[in-house]
Amino acid sequence: MDLDRQMDRQTVSSGSPLEPQIGFSRAVRKGAHVAVAGTAPIGDDGTTVGRGDVYAQTVRCLDIAEAALKAAGASLEDVVRTRIMLTDVTVWKEAARAHGERFASVRPACTVVGVSRFIDIDWLVEVEIDAILG
Repeated sequence: MDLDRQMDRQTVSSGSPLEPQIGFSRAVRKGAHVAVAGTAPIGDDGTTVGRGDVYAQTVRCLDIAEAALKAAGASLEDVVRTRIMLTDVTVWKEAARAHGERFASVRPACTVVGVSRFIDIDWLVEVEIDAILG
């Protein structure tokens, strides 16, 4: 993760080739607030992790998001809201299982929504996270 500081604003990059193409950061910290962008199940090699497996894809999304939080100086304990977006909301329990493994003791506000699809047809889930430090 690369960290860029602009006054009290920090941007975090995960190295995804989509970041410069779309013009976004994996995470942005402004003061005590950290927002992690919609995070897809992309592997280090740029391919989709866990094709066809919502649980595995959710775990990968959470791994990427957690690394972005750490790069911005936050942790899972600072998370106040998560959003889980699924292309098939009927499999929400698999995504919820992965979420619960990370957040059982934190219990952030969480929203699960169904979407028609993502940029890559193989992505079944994306996760967004908001955290507040302190």
